[in-house]
Amino acid sequence: MAAQREWFEKDYYKELGVAETATAKEITKAYRKLARELHPDKNPGNAAAEERFKAVSAAYDVLGDETKRAEYDEVRRMGPMGPGGPGGPGGFTFNMDDANASGLGDLLGQMFGRRGAGGRGGATASGVGPRRGADVQAELTVDFVDAARGMTTTLHLTSDAQCSTCQGSGARPGTTPKLCPQCGGRGVIDDNQGLFSFSSPCRRCGGGGTVIEDPCPTCRGSGVEKRPREVQARIPAGVSDGQTIRLKGRGAPGRNGGPAGDLLVLIHVAPHPRFGRVGNDLTVRVPVSYPEAVLGADIAVPTLEGPNVTLRIKPGTQPGSRHRVRGKGIESRKGTGDLIVTVDVVVPTSLTDAERTAVEQLAAASAGESVAAGTEAAP
Repeated sequence: MAAQREWFEKDYYKELGVAETATAKEITKAYRKLARELHPDKNPGNAAAEERFKAVSAAYDVLGDETKRAEYDEVRRMGPMGPGGPGGPGGFTFNMDDANASGLGDLLGQMFGRRGAGGRGGATASGVGPRRGADVQAELTVDFVDAARGMTTTLHLTSDAQCSTCQGSGARPGTTPKLCPQCGGRGVIDDNQGLFSFSSPCRRCGGGGTVIEDPCPTCRGSGVEKRPREVQARIPAGVSDGQTIRLKGRGAPGRNGGPAGDLLVLIHVAPHPRFGRVGNDLTVRVPVSYPEAVLGADIAVPTLEGPNVTLRIKPGTQPGSRHRVRGKGIESRKGTGDLIVTVDVVVPTSLTDAERTAVEQLAAASAGESVAAGTEAAP
């Protein structure tokens, strides 16, 4: 694509709060954080937040695309727009070491979509091309078991969508957009600056190449309306609390024939009354009696899938000890975790006569072996 004129003036890295050396993952993370904070749904009536949201989205539209980012970096390396550059006002500065006389035309052609400097060879630049729609944020709370197993659900959203009246054309049904008389449908106006010539979006049509004489009454010519819609979403097995699921093409509609944005679903996992989770491992606490802990036993341990598994504990098992049951944790793309069992020794609060007699006999047999023996008081 041809470089945009605003690339000379805007620092998209600063807009997202990242370094110029930031990785694609770091850029995406910074954008998502800002988009969540500035989204119009979370800041109703806040014009400043809305403008900031648009600026952040515009920055990510460039830096989030590998090809656009490379072109943008090249433009920044060559120099800013300014009155001191070649061609007088509106020109730009660049390092002549980066381009010799024979390659200058080609260099400018790559940047501005033209075949040569000064407009020689004819302009081939197009207007504002297809633009990807914005990403849409949503949140979903799922049951603990559903998060572990995966599920398909329906999300109910109120967001920008293609206008249901004009099907996105922006024109009243029965009419069509007309070719822009200002730019002849090119979407750009040439601005000759002596040696160099720049192209900027046509103000009459906004770079779209067409004008709408009779706007759609629903969307007022934008082709987009905010309305309730339903989105089928597949939540993968093993999704964790706080994870974001990306649904390609389910976000806001694109402009000028561009693709729709994505739907970013932030997952909240409801707690389970018995099980916990650490990564892909499940955790559970199981009570055992004092005799089982002392003598050892086979105990039944519940699993998330329903049927119990048998766990053998050794004689002398201590309260709070942890035992691992392989392969009974959460199954995800990264593998299957284990079930971590913590043993709780239950001390009875009431005894039968026979039980009391047995405990007294144990106490008598263990005389002189108090576990408190040798314990010293704190100074």
